[in-house]
Amino acid sequence: MENPQKTPTRKKFLIWGAAVLSSLTFMKIFADKQEEKTETIKMLTQDGKLVEIDKKLLTSSAKKISDEELKKWVKK
Repeated sequence: MENPQKTPTRKKFLIWGAAVLSSLTFMKIFADKQEEKTETIKMLTQDGKLVEIDKKLLTSSAKKISDEELKKWVKK
Protein backbone atom coordinates (compact mmCIF):
# COMPACT_ATOMS: atom_id res chain seq x y z
CA MET A 1 0.00 0.00 0.00
CA GLU A 2 1.33 3.34 -1.03
CA ASN A 3 0.95 6.39 1.08
CA PRO A 4 -0.26 9.14 -1.29
CA GLN A 5 0.98 11.97 0.95
CA LYS A 6 4.65 10.94 0.75
CA THR A 7 4.93 10.76 -3.03
CA PRO A 8 5.94 14.07 -4.60
CA THR A 9 3.60 15.26 -7.25
CA ARG A 10 4.44 17.14 -10.39
CA LYS A 11 2.33 20.09 -9.31
CA LYS A 12 4.24 20.50 -6.04
CA PHE A 13 7.53 20.21 -7.91
CA LEU A 14 6.53 22.94 -10.36
CA ILE A 15 5.29 25.22 -7.58
CA TRP A 16 8.52 24.82 -5.61
CA GLY A 17 10.58 25.40 -8.74
CA ALA A 18 8.65 28.57 -9.58
CA ALA A 19 9.05 29.81 -6.00
CA VAL A 20 12.79 29.25 -6.07
CA LEU A 21 13.21 30.95 -9.45
CA SER A 22 11.11 33.94 -8.44
CA SER A 23 12.98 34.36 -5.15
CA LEU A 24 16.31 34.24 -6.98
CA THR A 25 15.06 36.81 -9.45
CA PHE A 26 13.91 39.16 -6.68
CA MET A 27 17.19 38.73 -4.85
CA LYS A 28 19.12 39.62 -7.99
CA ILE A 29 16.99 42.68 -8.71
CA PHE A 30 16.91 44.09 -5.19
CA ALA A 31 20.42 43.15 -4.14
CA ASP A 32 22.66 46.05 -3.22
CA LYS A 33 25.08 46.66 -5.99
CA GLN A 34 28.53 47.42 -4.70
CA GLU A 35 30.19 50.31 -6.40
CA GLU A 36 33.67 49.74 -7.61
CA LYS A 37 35.99 51.87 -5.54
CA THR A 38 38.64 53.50 -7.62
CA GLU A 39 41.80 54.89 -6.17
CA THR A 40 42.43 58.45 -7.27
CA ILE A 41 45.44 60.67 -6.87
CA LYS A 42 45.22 64.44 -6.60
CA MET A 43 47.61 66.26 -8.91
CA LEU A 44 48.22 69.87 -9.83
CA THR A 45 48.10 70.93 -13.48
CA GLN A 46 50.37 73.54 -15.05
CA ASP A 47 47.74 76.23 -14.83
CA GLY A 48 47.21 75.56 -11.11
CA LYS A 49 44.04 73.47 -11.16
CA LEU A 50 43.72 70.53 -8.80
CA VAL A 51 42.52 67.38 -10.59
CA GLU A 52 41.94 63.80 -9.50
CA ILE A 53 43.36 61.09 -11.74
CA ASP A 54 42.64 57.38 -11.59
CA LYS A 55 45.64 55.51 -10.28
CA LYS A 56 45.33 52.87 -13.00
CA LEU A 57 45.98 55.45 -15.71
CA LEU A 58 49.34 56.52 -14.34
CA THR A 59 52.52 54.76 -15.30
CA SER A 60 54.97 54.11 -12.54
CA SER A 61 58.35 55.60 -13.29
CA ALA A 62 61.14 55.28 -10.81
CA LYS A 63 62.74 58.59 -11.79
CA LYS A 64 61.90 61.61 -9.63
CA ILE A 65 62.21 65.12 -10.94
CA SER A 66 64.73 67.51 -9.49
CA ASP A 67 63.94 70.76 -7.72
CA GLU A 68 65.24 72.75 -10.69
CA GLU A 69 62.91 70.94 -13.10
CA LEU A 70 60.01 71.59 -10.75
CA LYS A 71 60.80 75.30 -10.57
CA LYS A 72 60.92 75.51 -14.38
CA TRP A 73 57.63 73.64 -14.65
CA VAL A 74 55.66 75.89 -12.30
CA LYS A 75 54.72 79.15 -13.98
CA LYS A 76 54.82 82.19 -11.74
